[in-house]
Amino acid sequence: MFWLFHLIFNQTTNMKLFVAGLPYDFDDTDLKEMFELYGEVSSAKVATDRMTRKSRGFGFIDMPQTAEAKEAILALDGARLARGKQLSVKPAEEQQRPSGYPPSRPPGRRF
Repeated sequence: MFWLFHLIFNQTTNMKLFVAGLPYDFDDTDLKEMFELYGEVSSAKVATDRMTRKSRGFGFIDMPQTAEAKEAILALDGARLARGKQLSVKPAEEQQRPSGYPPSRPPGRRF
């Protein structure tokens, strides 16, 4: 609910988007270029498998202007790419880690 209030009343704050349904050959540059059609992109990151280094089919976008991010959501959410996959674009949710996992700093180090 907070993010909805934030979207409506705060038009210039950096907005992070979650993008799912990406083709497996997409990289950070492809993702950034797709969203730059709707405004400035401060960062774009496609999640990759640690072993194979291939895309996991989702990523994250940071856009400094909330209005431009909303425009990108409206235009791209549900869109079908040429490769047949359907995109899902929505505001990213803050991920909460379980208490104590993973530790915020290595054990035994105090500084």
